[in-house]
Amino acid sequence: MVGEIKEYLLKYNTFRRIVQFLSFTFFSAIIFNLGALPLLFPVLWTWGLQQNTAGDAFTALQFALYDAVFPWLALASFLIIGVLIGKSLCGWICPFGFVQDLVGFVKRKQADFSSRTHDSMVYMKYFVLGIALFVSVTFSVSKLMGTSDGYEKAIGIFTKAPFTTLSPAETLFGTVPKMIFNFRMALASKSVMDAMSGISTLPPLFWVQFFVMAFVLVFAAFIPRGWCRYFCPHGAIMAVLNRFSFLGLRRDPVKCARGGCRLCVSACPMRVPILDLPWEKFSDPECIYCMKCADACHDKAIKLKYP
Repeated sequence: MVGEIKEYLLKYNTFRRIVQFLSFTFFSAIIFNLGALPLLFPVLWTWGLQQNTAGDAFTALQFALYDAVFPWLALASFLIIGVLIGKSLCGWICPFGFVQDLVGFVKRKQADFSSRTHDSMVYMKYFVLGIALFVSVTFSVSKLMGTSDGYEKAIGIFTKAPFTTLSPAETLFGTVPKMIFNFRMALASKSVMDAMSGISTLPPLFWVQFFVMAFVLVFAAFIPRGWCRYFCPHGAIMAVLNRFSFLGLRRDPVKCARGGCRLCVSACPMRVPILDLPWEKFSDPECIYCMKCADACHDKAIKLKYP
């Protein structure tokens, strides 16, 4: 019994969950009252909370393009972190990734797509990224040319941050908490009926945002890390950089029982084809370095490799 407890505590994912919780607390930082810090990370977060200590780099990139300014800091965040530690922030630090892991516990036996469907859907996140960048870049160009008024009037709120406007993280961490806060304030100064009438008059955009968030969370309950796999534009950018990352994984061919064991492949939430990759070092575009593969391997054949 003691040995089993010790083995569980020494697993990568025990430590990873602690890091995820601490990073989530750091990002919100409400209990520390740290205030805003000039930090950008390539993770999915919100700019809608006053208690924010940091922001997500992709939203900062959209804001910069909206102001017709080159997004130096946002790009530097992606490039530096991508080259140094790859997509590890997705697996260890990202607040919305942490929420997906929590939601995954709701449904004990999760489903999955066929290999063919999975291989096709992986490219959806590049489509989401492309649409967001197309809107932001073309608006920035039109602003520099002095012809942005019509563009902004045509697409409205989507001009400033086309992806973040509908981002499930923005809704979950920013929009919904602000709505709850406003509802509580309304209850303190009005009757329950008046407060409820305020909810009934919420704009259509809120319900679209709420539907997107609800869909993504339900999807994550059925498909492990479903958002990360198929829709996250941060993940699309980091997937490209992950190929050049100093951080990688190594599979010991002597210890690996490749012929009769696929536990590492089955454990991977991102469906990385571990056994088909070079054993010396692999940095698959989809790998988030959650180390579930290493924890699942009874022979301890998989280890981190840096550089």
